[in-house]
Amino acid sequence: MDPKHRQILQRNRRNLVTALNPADICDGLLSKGVFTQDMIEKIQSETTRRDQARQLVRDLEARGSQAFPAFLECLRETGQHDLAERLRCGDGARLPPSVPLQPSLIPLPVPSRTQVVRPTRPRRDSIQCYKMDASPCGICLIINNVDFDPDCDLKDRKGSNLDCDKMEKRFKALNFEVIAKRNLKYKRIKHEMASLAKRDHYAYDCCVVIILSHGTEANHNRFPGAVHGVDGPAVPVQLITNYLNGQNCPSLQGKPKLFFIQACGGGEKDTGFEVSPDEMEPSMGGIDDQMDAIPISSSSDSLSTSDELDARATLPTPSDILVSYSTFPGYVSWRDTQAGSWYVENLDRVLEENAATDDLVTMLMMVNDAVSQISAKGLYKQMPGSFNFLRKLLYFQSSQS
Repeated sequence: MDPKHRQILQRNRRNLVTALNPADICDGLLSKGVFTQDMIEKIQSETTRRDQARQLVRDLEARGSQAFPAFLECLRETGQHDLAERLRCGDGARLPPSVPLQPSLIPLPVPSRTQVVRPTRPRRDSIQCYKMDASPCGICLIINNVDFDPDCDLKDRKGSNLDCDKMEKRFKALNFEVIAKRNLKYKRIKHEMASLAKRDHYAYDCCVVIILSHGTEANHNRFPGAVHGVDGPAVPVQLITNYLNGQNCPSLQGKPKLFFIQACGGGEKDTGFEVSPDEMEPSMGGIDDQMDAIPISSSSDSLSTSDELDARATLPTPSDILVSYSTFPGYVSWRDTQAGSWYVENLDRVLEENAATDDLVTMLMMVNDAVSQISAKGLYKQMPGSFNFLRKLLYFQSSQS
């Protein structure tokens, strides 16, 4: 496909997913040689109309030079004139209402006769996106540390239960089996991660870990930071991700492992920098904003004395792993004691509003933008970020049809 046509489809992806009815145009795309019967069957196997439309657009982007004009003609033939006109305007060239097309057929690879078929259901990965249609889609483990040992100099995390409730409801709505654990000590965090790694995830398509706790800095090779148990010592994020890598959890090989960390990355407070008034619309945080940081950390060059050597362990190539942090490494993360953390509140909202149409990385950028516009006590800022080692786009399941 011509790059400019592919860009038009990408710019209009949300409109297409919302308005397109794949059942009306699949026969036309098949008769014009744009799609093969196998491709049509794959589109029709998706459970909702939105998922079918999303798959159709992804497949269309990978077809030949005649795919785009043929697609517009199919839209006109089935009465979807408004959608065709919107795409045509993006193309900048008017197409005649009926153009005889001679599409070039792309031969399909012939499957090997010696292909081994697994005894349970096959995975249907495409090059562009992860398979995410298992039911349930996967396990979501939430570790919610609220009440800390008075001897460890860490304050109780008021408002964290609100974050936990939001994430539990949100990932249940995304068809995950949610397991919530509260007030875990250092050794118990490691125990829960080891137990999760030992489970058989073959029937699932994804695994999610959400950690709500105090955090600090730690030595690392790939994933910075560490999260505190309620007894004080901190477990490095790198060690937490290591439990689920391809070597330690074979049943998750090739499947996305997602980690959402609501915790401080250090002790620095970000005061931001000035921008023009039309650059952003600032939002004020709550009057009860608190930090998820250890009190003794005051510099991004300092390290927690409780960091263990596990934080330096070599991690195999971390393919299919994404770690989303509530704050940039070295800085504090803010939490409203009455409304919950800035990061989780916006993550929950963005997933609710956009999971039906947008991929995960796009949604995390929306979260970054929303959180960056909030100020604590009228002064301090926060910038979330992520370490992304995913190989494909990731779309969550949605209850919307």
